[in-house]
Amino acid sequence: MEGNLVIVESPAKAKTIQKFLGDGYVVKPCFGHIRDLQEKKLSVDIDGGFIPEYVIPSEKKKVVEDLRKASSKAQTVWLASDEDREGEAISWHLMETLKLDPSKARRIVFHEITKDAILDAVKNPRSLDMNLVNAQQARRVLDRLVGFELSPVLWKKIQRGLSAGRVQSVALRLIVDKEREILAFKPEAFYRVDGFFDIAGTKAKGTLSTRFTGIDEARKFLEDSIGANYSVDSVEKKEGTRFPAPPFTTSTLQQEAARKLHFPVSVTMRVAQGLYEKGLITYMRTDSVNLSSLALGTAKQFITENFGAEYSHPRQFKTNSKGAQEAHEAIRPTFIANTGIEGSEQEKKLYSLIWKRTVASQMEEARVMNTSIKVNSDRRPEYYTVQASQVLFDGFLKLYIEGVDDQDSEDENVILPEISCGTAVKGDKFEASCKYTQAPYRYSEATLVKKLEELGIGRPSTYAPTISTLTTGRGYVIKGDKEGIKVQVTNLSLKGGKISESTKSETLGAEKGKLLPRDIGVIVSDYLTANFPGIMDYDFTANVEKEFDHIAEGDAQWTKVIGEFYEPFHKKVDISTADKQFNHIERKLGCDPSDGEVIIAKFGQYGPFVQKGEGDSKICASLGKGQLIESITLEEALALFKLPRVVGEYEGVGITATKGKFGPYLKYGDKNISLPKGVDPVSVTLEECIGLIVKDAGKPAGNEIIKEFQASDISIINGRYGPYIKHAGANYKIPAGKSAGELTEAECNEIIAQGPVAHKHRRYTKR
Repeated sequence: MEGNLVIVESPAKAKTIQKFLGDGYVVKPCFGHIRDLQEKKLSVDIDGGFIPEYVIPSEKKKVVEDLRKASSKAQTVWLASDEDREGEAISWHLMETLKLDPSKARRIVFHEITKDAILDAVKNPRSLDMNLVNAQQARRVLDRLVGFELSPVLWKKIQRGLSAGRVQSVALRLIVDKEREILAFKPEAFYRVDGFFDIAGTKAKGTLSTRFTGIDEARKFLEDSIGANYSVDSVEKKEGTRFPAPPFTTSTLQQEAARKLHFPVSVTMRVAQGLYEKGLITYMRTDSVNLSSLALGTAKQFITENFGAEYSHPRQFKTNSKGAQEAHEAIRPTFIANTGIEGSEQEKKLYSLIWKRTVASQMEEARVMNTSIKVNSDRRPEYYTVQASQVLFDGFLKLYIEGVDDQDSEDENVILPEISCGTAVKGDKFEASCKYTQAPYRYSEATLVKKLEELGIGRPSTYAPTISTLTTGRGYVIKGDKEGIKVQVTNLSLKGGKISESTKSETLGAEKGKLLPRDIGVIVSDYLTANFPGIMDYDFTANVEKEFDHIAEGDAQWTKVIGEFYEPFHKKVDISTADKQFNHIERKLGCDPSDGEVIIAKFGQYGPFVQKGEGDSKICASLGKGQLIESITLEEALALFKLPRVVGEYEGVGITATKGKFGPYLKYGDKNISLPKGVDPVSVTLEECIGLIVKDAGKPAGNEIIKEFQASDISIINGRYGPYIKHAGANYKIPAGKSAGELTEAECNEIIAQGPVAHKHRRYTKR
């Protein structure tokens, strides 16, 4: 017998725990779940009470065999998977599959991988919590039933290869509904007037209390203001308090890492997982904002020693998220004294973010003096408001400000002079600027996570996989930029008694890095919402999560919960399957003014496209990235027929101007040459093209597009160090032996699923 066998999920976690336990313990990884439902079968015995039919995947058979041998030789087997429902289920599957004797199996849990936590867990083992296991089984079975029964309906009604999911489909609806809200929004112009004043020697900007609906009103206001005298009408000072944000939960970490570090949600979770397994932070999947008494004490000591006792304010936060569960701590450093770590650049940045947030949460509130001065004119009843904020005591602001980049973290600290009512002030300049009302913002990955959490949809473990499924797995959504609409505006300025005009171009609705629904996503969401309103209802989905919570607490029987859901759902599936009508989507955009041919936007076998004419003479063009059938204009559709455009030849090789994921470019033989900013592929001349080709010939090879799969947002690029795959802003290494030019879309998705390249020596340029 070999004493003690400890089974954990990952090799990294095993390595860290082995270091703490030492001789007498063998720590082995199981690499996550060792059993799951069958991949291509329902694998749920509906008539037998929804009992799942588990199998060992082929890639896990060797792992299971190794664990069987090791467990048969051990006196005690310690099941040390994560302390949540998924972790509990992994331990249960190990018990069942390895046929462990309950008398020699021990379940241990910990929310941080430190020596004290591990040794304490070994001293205090517990039995398996079957309520947690059943809650996980209920989620897995319900998701399988929804996906397995709804997906064939989508195949018959829309297109083969589609899928639906209990959480993913509701998240998709959120994105589609937001897009429709934006499409329905009509921006309205208005004029905002700003005044620039000299208040007792201090320059200050004030904003007029009234907006004007048009340029004539704004001009009349400025005309009336010529020669006006200004004075202080009121001064209001109010001391305010700013409170630190709570320590991180999974959701808030994802949001803040996106804002400050520009990490996609999947990257945040991958990096956090690595930090946890190295023993540097506590468990990264949590709803809780609580800190342990030990963490509170060490934070107080660190703050007192490094900032002073006046900066310390120990506090415990309450969890307010809808449906919060899992009794973990917030995400925090395991040792507050470790202000920095060894690791990759991503690990260092994320650790620093977690460390600062944790320590700041235990610091004193900041005190600020907010001053508001009302400036009146002797010509018009409107008034200007000058506002300033002076920091009296910085408190937690010394360390961390939520939502602000570190390089911009200096808090605004404007000090206005002491001034009394009636004091005259000088107006230096006045600007009437044309602005437009702002449409709602589209979801980013982080704001979608925030919305899902607010609605109680999904749990910390589901946010990242849900977004990945929508973007990479199903292609219902792409992550990209919206260029916006350019408009010409006229602004007015009053200075020295004279009014001047200036025109400039404004861009409305431009957004970067947002989740944009593709037509297939819109069609699927609309179909499911119309035919399966229960599945797509936000409250229903949140209530299902509550049912899982009741199961986890032992207050509900899991198979009964599944049964109550399945019967009405299955009847609806039967009705929808019996309906033979195909979900046909098309929209007439108008006629081509050059020849009168009808232009129609449609959804076909290979995705959305626009069609000109009918019969044998018809021509078609695929919609571009971010374009939708229901919003594409006739002008945009006509432009699609112009590309790709054959420009001519050079040295016997054809030149084609077209547009791809990275903008317009020339295709010259097997080379792709980017067009400079401002050069239109529709109008670029042959001479200009030849000049670019000649210029490019003198450059070293690199960063050429070898192949594109625009529908999946995938590009294969010949970079400086060889070919690689680019997807959703991340780079992926092509395995040895694979030919970049011969890769299929499916092969690219398999490579992407393995994770992006870790850049250890990336150079960053200061902005």
